[in-house]
Amino acid sequence: MAPTRQEVKPPVEVLRWVGDAADGHLRLLDQTRLPAEAAFLDCRDVPGLVGAIRRLVVRGAPAIGVAAGYGMVLAAQAAARERQFLPALGGLAGELVAARPTAVNLAWAVARVRRRAETELAGGAAAPAAAEAMLREARAIHDEDAAMCLAIGRHAAPLVGACAGVLTHCNAGALATAGIGTATAGMYLAHAGGHRFRVYCDETRPLLQGSRLTAWELLRGGIDAVVITDSMAAQVLREGRVQAVFTGADRIAANGDVANKIGTYGLAVLARRHDVPFYVAAPYSTFDLSLPAGDAIPIEQRGGEEITEGFGRRTAPAGVATYCPAFDVTPAELVTAIITDRGVIQPVDEAHVRRVLGCA
Repeated sequence: MAPTRQEVKPPVEVLRWVGDAADGHLRLLDQTRLPAEAAFLDCRDVPGLVGAIRRLVVRGAPAIGVAAGYGMVLAAQAAARERQFLPALGGLAGELVAARPTAVNLAWAVARVRRRAETELAGGAAAPAAAEAMLREARAIHDEDAAMCLAIGRHAAPLVGACAGVLTHCNAGALATAGIGTATAGMYLAHAGGHRFRVYCDETRPLLQGSRLTAWELLRGGIDAVVITDSMAAQVLREGRVQAVFTGADRIAANGDVANKIGTYGLAVLARRHDVPFYVAAPYSTFDLSLPAGDAIPIEQRGGEEITEGFGRRTAPAGVATYCPAFDVTPAELVTAIITDRGVIQPVDEAHVRRVLGCA
C-alpha cells in the first residue's frame, strides 16, 4: 500500500501564517542561511516580503506562490489604511508579481487571492471581512500545494523505484514547496515504501541550491545524498551511476518547453546523449498555457555579484563583465515526461499537455 500524506511529512516547514488576517504576518525559513543555520524571518508588510523573495529567503516556484498568496493578506492590511481599498490592493499586488518574473506560480496565486477579495467586496462585504476571506484562500493554496506534491509523488515513486541512483538539479524539494517537493516527491514516497537508492545532487552554481538545500533536506529525510559539482554530471551519467534525472520547473509553456534553474538545459542534453530518462515534476499551476513555446518565457537576469562575489568572497577580477541568467529553457523534445499532480504527460507536446491538465 502506498504511503499516505500523514505518513510522509516534509522534513522541514518552509513557511506559515502567524495570527489572524487583521494583524498577522508570514514567517519564512530563511534559506539564505542554510545549511549552517535554520533561522526564520518574519515578514509583516509587502515590501518586506518582496525583498525576501528577491533575496531568495523563500524560493522555488510553488513556495513562492504560497508565500505570495499570504502576501496578499499583508497587502490587504496595508490597503485597509487607504481611502480606496481595491486600487491600493492592486498596486501592492503588482509589486508582488514583479518580485520574480519567471515563476508563474507567484502571479497565479496573487491573482487568485485578489479575485477572492473582489468577489467578497462585490457581494457587499467590508474590507475586514474580505481580508479574512483572502486569508482562507491563501491557506487553501497552501493546503492544495501540499496535496499536489503528494499526488506528484504517487506518479513519480514507481519511476524512482526502478532506479539505484537518480540525479537532480537545483532544489525542487520540500524547501521549494509547501509539501514534500516536486522533483523529490517520488523520492520521499519511494523511500517511505522501503526502496533504497542514492541521489546525486548537482551543486547548482552560482548559488549552490543543490548542495546547500537539496542535500540538506534529503539527509534530514534519511535519504542517501551525494553532492557533485555541475561539471561532474556528465561523468556520473557516463559511468551509469544514475538511471533517471528528476528536476522541477518554474514555468512550462503550452508545448511542454520547461523553464528551470540555469543548467537544466545542459543536463537534459547530457541525459539524452547517455540515453537516461529526463523527468520534470511540477503541479498544474506551473503551466502557462498562454505562452505557446519556451522562447516566450521571461528569463530573470540576476546581479553579476552572484558570480564574482558569491557568498561574500571575490572569485573573479574586479570590473570583469558578467552574464547571469537565473533560468534556461529545456525544449520539450528533450523531456521524457512531465509528472504532474493530474497525471503523467508523455509524450511531451501541446496535445498531451492540454489533455492531462484537462484543458483539451
